[in-house]
Amino acid sequence: MSDLEVGMVTIIRVFHKYSGLKGKLKKAELKDLINNEMNHFIMMFRKNSMKFDKIIHSQLMMNCSFTLIDFKEFITLIAMIHLEESLKK
Repeated sequence: MSDLEVGMVTIIRVFHKYSGLKGKLKKAELKDLINNEMNHFIMMFRKNSMKFDKIIHSQLMMNCSFTLIDFKEFITLIAMIHLEESLKK
């Protein structure tokens, strides 16, 4: 597999590791996933924690159910976090 394919498979596996078979993350599971699997990004955002909180909050508020995050919403959130950090460079 290419590096991109490996990365995509890894994102899917991490999502399912925290969501289980139900395919949706509860807010607590999302928090655990972010804290455990995205620690590097969190440390970079600590310099501007309001921006990180704003991204998380805006993404969750766009979710009608708010208590459950599906894979589409999760991948959008991950992309927004990465994009925000990439644009700073």
